[in-house]
Amino acid sequence: METLTALKMLVEEMHSAAVATIGGDGRPCIRVIDMMLYDDEGVYFLTAKGKEFYSQLMSQKYIALSAVKDKKSVSLRGYVKSVGKYKLDEIFAKNVYMQSIYPEGTRDALEVFLIYRASGGYFDISDPSNVTRGSFYIGDYKGNAKRYFVKDNCTGCSLCLDVCPQKCIDVVAKHVKIDFGRCLSCGNCIEICPSGAITVKYDAE
Repeated sequence: METLTALKMLVEEMHSAAVATIGGDGRPCIRVIDMMLYDDEGVYFLTAKGKEFYSQLMSQKYIALSAVKDKKSVSLRGYVKSVGKYKLDEIFAKNVYMQSIYPEGTRDALEVFLIYRASGGYFDISDPSNVTRGSFYIGDYKGNAKRYFVKDNCTGCSLCLDVCPQKCIDVVAKHVKIDFGRCLSCGNCIEICPSGAITVKYDAE
């Protein structure tokens, strides 16, 4: 999936995302944050400077988030930075409900943040028998998407296809291939392969 297509879905269709940081006690913290805008630079959201979330963003400069709607999800994991009041007026113009939450004269407490370097994932189970997924990136970030590959020592026994929930392994091709766009990463194929021909690779950061 193209990055801007995924970000459009996150911001305009899903809008509210569960965002995770690390709390002062070293344990995960999560809250729901509205994703306000997106462009070629990344995704914009805002928070008030008095919140613990603000302090965590400023010190950690890294977040993870997930949003879901109609059995489709978008996730991001990457770097975030404050851009001050940049895009603040545009955020309020586009997200009209914010004008009632923070009327004119009360917005000095707000600061805009940009997710500018991140890896993302898209997952669609709206058709359970034909799941689709994909990866995308913001900036030069390369994450660790898990992918299954079939090595040259495959004997073509087809046992992997028998246990694949999505039947996304092409055993007819000269070189057996796994369709990552439909793979659930369940690991059944690795466990059953008698020749150890299936391996896992990760995208390089």
